Amino acid sequence: MIKAWILMLVILSSSVLANTENVINVDRAIPNSLHLAFPNDANITPKKGDFNVLNYILMSNNEGERWAVITLTNLSAGNRELNEDHLLALFADGTRLPPQPFKLSFKGNETQSVTVSFAEYKFPILSVYSSNDQ
Repeated sequence: MIKAWILMLVILSSSVLANTENVINVDRAIPNSLHLAFPNDANITPKKGDFNVLNYILMSNNEGERWAVITLTNLSAGNRELNEDHLLALFADGTRLPPQPFKLSFKGNETQSVTVSFAEYKFPILSVYSSNDQ
């Protein structure tokens, strides 16, 4: 009977530990004004648009998933649609990657926040930017 309880506790504790690996945590804050100068030999840039990144919060988990909560403003007086092509993340190895596909509609001059995934990557995200932030 005691062996059965111990076995059940081991099984339950291992499932709890496995679930904590998936938890997304806020990474240490990096100032948006930080100047980084990684080479961009492939000239990877975000699609031109009317969006300005006001700020972002970077998040990740132990499995290497990378996420960001990004607050943007539509600089146009007209309605616009933001998608993954309008944003890039700069990673600690100098790689630039867009987020996973998403769409968000903006009214003229509207500010909104969106949570986006940058999939799994070995290195952390250092910054997120649009064509108007470079």
